[in-house]
Order: sequence, then C-alpha cells, then structure tokens
Amino acid sequence: MNEHESTKKLGLIAGNGRFPFLLLDAARAEGCEVVVAAILEETDPEIDARASADAGVTVHWLSLGELSKLIATFQQAGVTRAVMAGQVKHKQIFSSIRPDWRLAKLLLNLRTRSTDMLLGAVAKVLADEGIELISSTAYLEPLLAKAGVLTPREPDAEERRNIDYGLSVAAGLAAFDIGQTVIVAAQAIVAVEAMEGTDAAIERAGALMQTLDSEASTLERRLTVVKLPKPKQDMRFDVPVIGLRTLDTMIRAGASCLAIEAERTLLFDLDAIVHRAAEAGIAMVAVPRRY
Repeated sequence: MNEHESTKKLGLIAGNGRFPFLLLDAARAEGCEVVVAAILEETDPEIDARASADAGVTVHWLSLGELSKLIATFQQAGVTRAVMAGQVKHKQIFSSIRPDWRLAKLLLNLRTRSTDMLLGAVAKVLADEGIELISSTAYLEPLLAKAGVLTPREPDAEERRNIDYGLSVAAGLAAFDIGQTVIVAAQAIVAVEAMEGTDAAIERAGALMQTLDSEASTLERRLTVVKLPKPKQDMRFDVPVIGLRTLDTMIRAGASCLAIEAERTLLFDLDAIVHRAAEAGIAMVAVPRRY
C-alpha cells in the first residue's frame, strides 16, 4: 500500500448514537475507505447495513474490553489514522465487561479513571502501534456551532443570568473532568452531569423541579441547560454534541433555554433542532469561547 492509499483509509471507532453514521457519510464523501470498529455494547447494529450497501465500508465487531483486537483489526486493514465518534458510556468501565491484558494493564496504570485520562491513555497506545487518533470533528467542521442566538427567541433576562452563572460553574467542573453540563434555575444549580451523561442529568433536574412544584419554593420553575467543553478540550474525543434527543429531553424536563460553546460543540440536525426548539419556545445560544 502506498502513502496516498494509506491516507485515504480511515479507522472509525464507533460508539452509540448518530455521530458515527454522520462521520462515516462525511468521510465516504471525501473518498475515504472506512474500516469501522463497532463496539458490541454501544454501536447501533444499523452500521452493518451501511457496510452491506457500500463496498468502501467494512465493519468489525469487538467488545469494549478488546483493545488488542482493535489494534490488530486496524493494523491488518492498513489503517494509520483513526477517529472516535459516538458516546461510550463512562459507566461501562465499572460494568461486567472483561478487559483484555492490554486494557487491564492500561487501567492499572491510570492515576484516575476520568474520561480524559482513560481515552488519552488509549490514544497513546494506538499511537505507539502506528495508529494516529485524529480529531473527532474531522470531516464535520460545518456542524460546529456558530456564535450567536440560534433560535427565533433570544434568552430573556432571567435566562441570561442563569447562563452567566452556569458558564462559570460548568467551566470549573469541566476542568476536573466531572461532566460537561449543569442545569440552572434562578441562579441555583439544580443538577450537575456526572457519569450518567447529559440527557440523564437533564431528566434528573426535571424530576427534581416536579417534586418542588408540590412544595413551597422560591425557585423559578424554568430550567436553563449549560453544556461546555473542558478548558483544554482534546478534540479527539468527548467533544460536546447536541442532537434532537437532548432537545426532546429538555422539553420533557421543562427546560426553556440551552447555552453551548461556539466552535467546539457539534450540532446534529440543526434545522430540525431549531424547528423543534421554536415550537417549544426554547431559546438556544452559542457563546464565544471564554478560556
């Protein structure tokens, strides 16, 4: 295989959700042959249908714990560049999945099992084996949020105060790799994302506010969701993503406003998101990077 052929081949480590499919389509549009490493515990089986319909796509299934098999799969296919796309739930590392010897050794040597520490270590192992992990926004830069109000309705004064407070709190939490999202009401933190993920944190905030509805409370009932990348976000993995599922979760929870960071947050199905938000009266804004 010559150098040009190698650069046209891309390894795709596919997590859950639509992200892997969008990246797959974008890479194929650029003429890349895509070798998909589909994770048994996470990847949508629909990925097999994509491979059946496109000779430029091959799919190999492996367990989340099979790091050695991942490396061997890519090396045998001649992959020297790879990308991670789609969420792999952090809680999986505490599940019954059995790591192979290579992953077990990696986990044993970690100081902490934070997302950055874990995925950074995996990226180093891949690099040592000749596989460069590239930005997860590769081929998808047009989907990065542009600064400004994204919906017909702008945040009102109360929501702006919630955003300002939420931004300061989210930035502090993100620095510790705890989570990317905080949910605010009346400048009070209602919920903080941890291992459960953004949508589950929003659901928890909505459930809490419903409980407060039956009690005496001075909290403004509207929730503002603030989702930020880490101050030193590694764009190879864990990039903030907003799609219709998150917006639908906000609607069920009674959230009225969403703030994200411009240029470092991926927006899937932007037109559909804006339409759904407008119908629900939700304001969305992408704020410029502050750090």
